[in-house]
Amino acid sequence: MSGPIPQDINPQAQRIGADIKQPFKLDWMVLFAALGLIALGTVMVGSSSVAIAEGQGSDRFYYLFRHLVFLALGFSLAFVMLKIELKRLERLAQPLLLIAILTLCLVFVPQIGMRINGARRWINLGVAGFQVVEAVKIMVIVYLAGYMVRRREEVSRTLFGALKPIVLASSVVLLLLLQPDFGGAVLLLGISGGMVWLAGARIKHLLVMALLTVPPMVAVALSESYRVKRLKAFLDPWAEPYGDSFQLTQALIAIGRGEWFGVGLGASVQKLFYLPEAHTDFILAVLAEELGLAGVVCVIGLFAVLVGRSFHLGLKALESGLPFQGYLAFGVGMSLALQSLISIGVNLGMLPTKGLTLPLISSGGSSVMMTIVAIGILLRVSHEVHSPSLRAQPISHAPMVLKLKELNPLPSISVHREEALYRG
Repeated sequence: MSGPIPQDINPQAQRIGADIKQPFKLDWMVLFAALGLIALGTVMVGSSSVAIAEGQGSDRFYYLFRHLVFLALGFSLAFVMLKIELKRLERLAQPLLLIAILTLCLVFVPQIGMRINGARRWINLGVAGFQVVEAVKIMVIVYLAGYMVRRREEVSRTLFGALKPIVLASSVVLLLLLQPDFGGAVLLLGISGGMVWLAGARIKHLLVMALLTVPPMVAVALSESYRVKRLKAFLDPWAEPYGDSFQLTQALIAIGRGEWFGVGLGASVQKLFYLPEAHTDFILAVLAEELGLAGVVCVIGLFAVLVGRSFHLGLKALESGLPFQGYLAFGVGMSLALQSLISIGVNLGMLPTKGLTLPLISSGGSSVMMTIVAIGILLRVSHEVHSPSLRAQPISHAPMVLKLKELNPLPSISVHREEALYRG
């Protein structure tokens, strides 16, 4: 039977059908910034890990090949994310929090969880270990984005509305502290607080949340002797340069040797068994030694573009009547900003030593793979924001989002220049 499509067909189905027919609108700024970081990371993993692999009796390019495998897996998962309409992901927002909690519990199950360096943060997948917090971060961001859509008025007006998502996220944080993974716990609390702030929570409510969360976290930080030693080493790294401050002092030596333009790619001395974790937590120090200040500024600039574009897409999504997509972009941007800021701060001696990788740069299969998935989500947000068939009525901006819009330089791009960034 042929004829015109009935007008009373399900509007959601019409939207999905329209989305399938129209070409994908790629955000080139997000893509180029992410690919730039991935390219730099691949080069630096290859450069910084050769001596480590040989010292362990492995092939000299073991960590580089491993890094490339996880990059390929990340690209495959990101491609899948590009095909999923985010409205479908929104329906899974609440179950994902439960899945995140159950996934974190798996690390404590014998034969499934893996203990490495005294911590249980990985699950055994047979061929490799997977650090579950990397997937949990995305699950929590999706849950919080869904919560902001459902309870936006409560978040912006009442203390309970603003506090509830933090309390629910704290259940995940508690499991991270039991592993223990203090860095991951702090990062997740920061992401949760940042998303609540962007959703319009009042300053007085944020202060109450800070009073409820900061003192317990400080108490946890001071409860273990090794964390106290790290704090003392941060305050005076040269007091014990061959003791608790060894990692930090070796990183500072590497950064100092790099000067303006570095000693040359592959010519780092500190990566030759002087600097622990040269290919993971302290890869920026090796990059600074080999590529100098110019290389560090390039990395920071690429992160600034990626994070700035994330917030810009969040604002555009709210203007287009896509609040879930907007809060999702805010969450991804907040995650990238906080983790890169902490990792860079640790390498430069501006923050106490903490085991967090530099997104898209450090060797670390779980981190690399899930960060690329987050980039895929961001590209999907961009596509839906710039697809007229998916737009709805714009929602009113929360006060904090309006302030962010005033501070963000990216929204000042004209409409014609904005559309020129996309190719259909």
